[in-house]
Amino acid sequence: MTAKVLVIGAGGREHALSWKLAQSPEVSSVFVAPGNAGTSKCGKIDNVDINVKDFDEITKWCQTNTIDLVVVGPEDPLAAGLSDHLNNAGVKCFGPSKEGSQVEASKVFAKDFMSKNGIPTARYASFVSAEEACSYIESADYPALVVKASGLAAGKGVVIATNKQEAIQAVKDCLQDKKFGVAGETVVVEELLQGEEVSVLAFTDGTTVSLMPPVQDHKRLLERDEGPNTGGMGVICPYPKVGFSDLKRIKEEIVQKTIDCLQADGIKYSGVLYVGLMLTDDGPKVLEYNCRFGDPETQCILPLMKSDLYTACLSCVDGTLVDNLPEFEVNKKVLGVVVVSGGYPGSYKKGNVITGLEEAENLGLTVFHAGTTVKDDSVVTNGGRVLSVMAMETTFETAASVAQKGAEMIKFEGAFHRRDIGFRVVSRSLHTPPLCYRDAGVDITAGNDLVKAIKPLAASSNRSGCMASLGSFGALFDLKAAGFNDPILVSGTDGVGTKLKIAQSIGLHTSIGIDLVAMCVNDILAHGAEPLYFLDYYATGKLNINVAKDVVEGIAEGCRLAGCALVGGETAEMPGMYNKGDYDIAGFAVGAVERDKVLPRINNIKPGDAVIGLGSSGLHSNGFSLVRKLVEKLELRYDRPSPFKSGRCFGADLLIPTKIYVNSVLPLMRTGDVKAFAHITGGGLVENIPRILPDGMRVKLDAKKWEIPSVFGWLSEKGNIPESEMAKTFNCGIGAVLIVDKSLSKQIINQLTGQDETATVIGHVEKQVGEKKVVIDNLQSALIQCWRHIPGISRKKRVGVLISGSGTNLQALIDFTRDPMNFSAAEIVLVISNKPDVQGIVRAENAGIATKVINHKKYETREEFDEALNVSLVAAGVEIVCLAGFMRILSGILICFYS
Repeated sequence: MTAKVLVIGAGGREHALSWKLAQSPEVSSVFVAPGNAGTSKCGKIDNVDINVKDFDEITKWCQTNTIDLVVVGPEDPLAAGLSDHLNNAGVKCFGPSKEGSQVEASKVFAKDFMSKNGIPTARYASFVSAEEACSYIESADYPALVVKASGLAAGKGVVIATNKQEAIQAVKDCLQDKKFGVAGETVVVEELLQGEEVSVLAFTDGTTVSLMPPVQDHKRLLERDEGPNTGGMGVICPYPKVGFSDLKRIKEEIVQKTIDCLQADGIKYSGVLYVGLMLTDDGPKVLEYNCRFGDPETQCILPLMKSDLYTACLSCVDGTLVDNLPEFEVNKKVLGVVVVSGGYPGSYKKGNVITGLEEAENLGLTVFHAGTTVKDDSVVTNGGRVLSVMAMETTFETAASVAQKGAEMIKFEGAFHRRDIGFRVVSRSLHTPPLCYRDAGVDITAGNDLVKAIKPLAASSNRSGCMASLGSFGALFDLKAAGFNDPILVSGTDGVGTKLKIAQSIGLHTSIGIDLVAMCVNDILAHGAEPLYFLDYYATGKLNINVAKDVVEGIAEGCRLAGCALVGGETAEMPGMYNKGDYDIAGFAVGAVERDKVLPRINNIKPGDAVIGLGSSGLHSNGFSLVRKLVEKLELRYDRPSPFKSGRCFGADLLIPTKIYVNSVLPLMRTGDVKAFAHITGGGLVENIPRILPDGMRVKLDAKKWEIPSVFGWLSEKGNIPESEMAKTFNCGIGAVLIVDKSLSKQIINQLTGQDETATVIGHVEKQVGEKKVVIDNLQSALIQCWRHIPGISRKKRVGVLISGSGTNLQALIDFTRDPMNFSAAEIVLVISNKPDVQGIVRAENAGIATKVINHKKYETREEFDEALNVSLVAAGVEIVCLAGFMRILSGILICFYS
């Protein structure tokens, strides 16, 4: 134990560094310059009076006192070249060179470096002209709301604006008003990223990198992340939302790549590389680099470090980190609360006496000093961030509770701390109030009878891993018994919507239960998850045991089809909440997927990939409010024969249950052949497929490639529903889509059809052009065809009328076809005039009929004009053409089409 270490700095970070270094059996003394009250005369640790801005004085002091290692806390000395100065004089210094420190000292250098080397970061541009920067903010095709002074500005040079005006003002403050002096002579304007912030720090010797546990700082002054930015009000480590695969990706694609690329540029970077990240939907992106330990992140990380900090730092300097990789606790959680002076981050008073430090430490807490000093044998405040209270426990809930108690014990005038540190991961409500029956109108006996009636139904869906039975307080499930090794749980919840109203109107309830299961399990299947168990919620005003049993019977059948266990649910009888005979249902499915099989694999999707459509059974469970509105408008009845000539009543055809795709698709997912799966649910094709697509790509579909059930054509025609509305409301015959490698599409389709699935290639992935993520060709004509070509259906013929003038004949046709006493077999769907601004067009528009003007003078030949007419007539699904005062002779081309 002979090594002597000098730590440069005065904050909480330096107290934590000296505290950890002093624990090394190799270290005899730790000196801190200038230090604070926490590093004054504390065991091996003591402060020394050195001018830390005078590098010659530091070097001479180190040589005189035979210092073995200098550890630099803050960024300013590193950016000014302290590490170079000491190493050149033969004094080992932990920290990057002046050249390496540019990653923090110059935002422009850092952003250009990341852009050049393909390291993921926000889009940006740099400026020295305020006018150019402001113009860029106004015109950028992304929210250019983050303004950064390029140089070191004591952590205050970043403005995250809420609108363009604020961003423009930040640019003017920096470039025109010189708010940050030399540091603000250049500004970086960058994209405002969305997601959660997290920090990952790494030891490095210039070749090897070793990550520390991920940390999340709480930078805003007030609770729920409100108020001004600060240097940090609290911190948690390890941040639990960053998984092993995330860390692997961060290490390989960001940290190691950064070190390798710096080395390729001739910069050997050793010390700590701090990477501030935003966890976006597209993966982690770099917000900033720091060239040193973070504050207060260091105070949270070092209590978890099991290995020797001195050895780790020395290994980075000597280039032997690969032989001395640091180790950290994996079963402990650290949560820290920072106590600040009143007025911080603005002006604040210094010199306030601090009490309660010993009491807090007696709780087993570690208190790191930051803005403190000793005056008249008392510890007093000497800065904005005064202390950080660190609790290390087995859970964040316990750590949060203990750390808050410690922070409350520490007293000084104006003391303030946040009381919600860790709010994103700490559960504030571990118990939810239980539902209970009331005396008023609730038949408890009926509820008990229902449980007895549905127990055999639930038991029929039992599967491996299920340890539950109806009547228990909770449902148990053994993942190991189900065959999982490293599972990720996936949950989904859904309902059936107003499809219930149709079931209730005709008294057919069983299929609704299948719908409920399908809506939930198909959703979690989109992540590659095998459904494990299912719970239902049944609510009604007055419990009808037979109806409820029918519904649960359908749920049990759906569970059997999906291979999951019905483990329980809740039946709520609530008088006054529902009309007589009404009920509502909701479901909740839980599944699991091995970590390496989670979908979608967005990064693997590329142009040319095939889009395979899986046929739907009909409407499934979406768009029924629109269906019911149309049925009401047409004065139809659900108990009457179906217009689709199926032999069932109309309501039964509409109630055909949602298909469950688990058994046919899950085996393909497990082999890794499926890149993505989208359940076509509410939002239709155009809103669900984009959920699995990477930025910059779209799918192009051809509606002629799949068979569309007749119900969609009927809806489109009878409701005059535009194809755009159909595509974003209904599944249009495709219940789910798979994205697969084109070379595998044939084998995959063969396997799916062998599972009685209707599957076909319906399109492909391509680079995005314009705003649309989903382009569907031929949908309107396919909708018309699927309804028109049903044998035996009695319906009105679609008529197109050609006019040239006032439209008196047209008006007679309109009046006749619309008079219900005439029982007309014709419906005018399109009126075309070869002349603009004629009264006949006005008559058609007043009747709500689609119109079009095709001026014959714009075509060189009669055949070209007739071909234009034909294109419009076909697009409208016209079957009969009527000439009503049309002053043109038609060619043989058009006559052939409609003869």
